[in-house]
Amino acid sequence: MRRTRLLAAAGLLGLSALLASGPALAASGDDDKERTDAGTSFRTATEIEQGHKATASASTGDYLYWSFPADSGQRPTVKATVKLPGSAAEASGATWRIDVYDGLRRRQSCMYGMQARKAEGSSVELACTLRTVRAWSEPWANDPLPGTYYVRLTATGLRTADLGQPVTAEVEATSKDVGGSAAVDGTLGDPLVPGSKPSAAEPEDGWSSGWWTDRWVWTGVGGVLAALAGVGGYTLTRGNGRPPARPSGV
Repeated sequence: MRRTRLLAAAGLLGLSALLASGPALAASGDDDKERTDAGTSFRTATEIEQGHKATASASTGDYLYWSFPADSGQRPTVKATVKLPGSAAEASGATWRIDVYDGLRRRQSCMYGMQARKAEGSSVELACTLRTVRAWSEPWANDPLPGTYYVRLTATGLRTADLGQPVTAEVEATSKDVGGSAAVDGTLGDPLVPGSKPSAAEPEDGWSSGWWTDRWVWTGVGGVLAALAGVGGYTLTRGNGRPPARPSGV
């Protein structure tokens, strides 16, 4: 019986590890898909998938927009690289900047990353890591929620003579799966996606909206291990049963 219990516990632990690693294994098999355009407003933002780079040719002074889906439990990071030819690289006072907005077009603050940088060479690299996307939030809060996120890239502080210089931009959005440590007791009815675009991008496995986290697995495993520990403790402390009967007259 004891060997059977140990085998059952080992099987549960192996199953939980497989479930936890499933999304990562599925993501590793994706093919690279690169977009070569960018929108000029929120309504025309080019949809990209997480983990896939997007490039676009533009001019200094343009506003470039991309959008990507982010679900609960993810901590998105947006990286952008702007490549400047010699004439554009010499533009004095130009500062390149990326801003990220959620599905309600609320600007989301960056936890860390170089969000704005002055052009001082042939390329500019920018980055912005958002807070973890929550499954639910109070209406008055500005927490990141599941849905579409918009990336805006532009240059500020340009002189009139610097406008129209050709540049090439490269953008990529990735996410770290934070897991159950960021789970909350609540769900969002629907993800925040643009209503005018029924084909808005969504995660490959669909929107979870917080119904599943790895806390379910570890809570179940913990309960099973606690039960096994209780049975084992009882077995060790109960002894060998009743003592043998003593002979009469002794």
